[in-house]
Amino acid sequence: MNYKQSGVNVEAGEQAVKDIKDLVRKSYNKNVLSELGSFGGLYALDLERHQNPVLVSSTDGVGTKLLVAIKAGIYDTVGQDLVNHCVNDILVQGAHPLFFLDYIGLAKMDREIVYQIIKGMTQACIENDCALIGGEMAEMPGIYHKDDFDLVGTIVGVVERHLILPGNRVREHDVLIGIPSTGLHTNGYSLARAIVFDKLGLAVDAYVPELQCTVAEALLSIHKSYLQELKPFLEDEALHGLAHITGGGIPGNLKRIIPEGLCAYVSYPGSEIPPLFQWLQASGGISDDEMRKAFNLGVGMIAIVDESLSERLIKETGGFMMGEIVCARDNDPLVHFIS
Repeated sequence: MNYKQSGVNVEAGEQAVKDIKDLVRKSYNKNVLSELGSFGGLYALDLERHQNPVLVSSTDGVGTKLLVAIKAGIYDTVGQDLVNHCVNDILVQGAHPLFFLDYIGLAKMDREIVYQIIKGMTQACIENDCALIGGEMAEMPGIYHKDDFDLVGTIVGVVERHLILPGNRVREHDVLIGIPSTGLHTNGYSLARAIVFDKLGLAVDAYVPELQCTVAEALLSIHKSYLQELKPFLEDEALHGLAHITGGGIPGNLKRIIPEGLCAYVSYPGSEIPPLFQWLQASGGISDDEMRKAFNLGVGMIAIVDESLSERLIKETGGFMMGEIVCARDNDPLVHFIS
């Protein structure tokens, strides 16, 4: 026997790396000191640009949205999802991304699928001024099966120490600005798949009249990066906090930046929730509480700001007012929905 007969094609993996080298190099800048394929990626921190830098890092995945991508045979969008999700996760601490690394685990090396995934990652890295400096492609038959693959990313960014968010800035009378999502982003897909594929029995190419698009178009819309929209506000003292609305929804993520003694009153009526979420709720018979825990409900990022900044932020991000920070009363949850 040999390695290839056991299910691992080393040569195909090496060729896949060669396939993507020129693609990945498009994301490089003068700070990248290594080539793809090295044991580690080298990145020089520009100490002339940063006076008191703090590195911020995060690791995340795309979740079971991958199963929708596999059904649809569309792979570049999940690469963009992964990068944008990670960018948003460090953005909430005020950080600008520096570099990104990925992990792709597969049942069988498919060079075209890998190329499409990396193509999406590279596009998102370029859009976010971030270099894709390395990663890992692991062919693991027995762990992954048939067309399965997994996708994980790690990002490293930088923020000046005095600009770290929320930095104890959140206070009473601050207002909440909701910035729209482009769909489910990368959370709630286990529930969404159970509704769409198991209960409704729809195929990925099925047209949904209520949404005026196919299932694939609705569920594979790209997770939005908020970096370019919010970059002009990151040094504004009137921006007090940011919450990336991912797993756990609005209540599960907004509470992470609310200090002791305060709470958020959220006013977000069901009539304002985008059609995709209304369709999923009606189709699955899902309660309001469960919807709030599983999905972002059309809000991908929440900014907590001094009221003086609210009008400008709304204008430049397409956001909307959705509540305020108040002093907590006895038994008040950290995030309280009001009608």
